[in-house]
Amino acid sequence: MNKYISLAPVSLVQLNHQVQRGIDKVLGIRITALGPDFLCGEMPVDERTHQPFGVLHGGASIVLAESLGSLASYLVVSDNPKARVAGIEVSGSHVRSVRSGLVTGVARPVKLGRSLHFWRIDIQDQDHNLCCSARLTVKVGGSRDYLD
Repeated sequence: MNKYISLAPVSLVQLNHQVQRGIDKVLGIRITALGPDFLCGEMPVDERTHQPFGVLHGGASIVLAESLGSLASYLVVSDNPKARVAGIEVSGSHVRSVRSGLVTGVARPVKLGRSLHFWRIDIQDQDHNLCCSARLTVKVGGSRDYLD
């Protein structure tokens, strides 16, 4: 395990290719930056991510948080081709509503252990107001003990 996100041999183009499937693609999630101790991504606030009252759905924020934290864990263990990661617990506090534009999430490690990674993901609106603060636990295992 390299302990640093940006040491993984991958570019932003490759990361964005990774997230262009499944729910990340549906919600328009895009990776925008990575550094030694963070991964940053954005998601549009529009009809795909609104709840019925026209504001950002809390579940969409949680999807962004889990996507960023899980991808960051993957990058941390990328030097081991047999390593697998999966989010096992996610929670968030929604502190401000957003009606339109983009939200940006930044995942930072709280603790990177051998078998568990803990992440904090803060999501802000375009005016840099905190909208959601999420926590994610990621299980790290080899190909044989993946989520056993």
